[in-house]
Amino acid sequence: MNMHTPADNKHFVVNQVLLWLLICTQQKHCTEHKTQSALSRIIKAGYAALLLEYFFTTGPDEVRAWTVRKGTKAPQAAEKIHTDFEKGFIMAEVMKFQDFKEEGSENAVKAAGKYRQRGRNYEDGDIIFFKFNTPNAQKKK
Repeated sequence: MNMHTPADNKHFVVNQVLLWLLICTQQKHCTEHKTQSALSRIIKAGYAALLLEYFFTTGPDEVRAWTVRKGTKAPQAAEKIHTDFEKGFIMAEVMKFQDFKEEGSENAVKAAGKYRQRGRNYEDGDIIFFKFNTPNAQKKK
């Protein structure tokens, strides 16, 4: 099925609405019964069992989590976003999510001296900005 047909978009919207209703219903149930969802613990246990970790990227319109195997170095993690990121990798600029949360912005993290430049290493849950050179495009002969 073509992912860009109107029928597919309609199904996507319906699925998103159903997911939203499920989340709202689950939250209401947990509130009414004074309990908590086990979903986050299940996800964390799954990541641990499968030896996975994640990192975040941010932009003006999006924050995204990317999943990689534990021990994956920054260039290979960058490749998850785009293959050119690995080929032209220079370094990773890193801040801890907790520092970002406490300081309130990327600039505040930098001002507090908590923004780091790393070669290939980062830690689970870090927010990463990848620096890279775009590889030269192959010239037609």
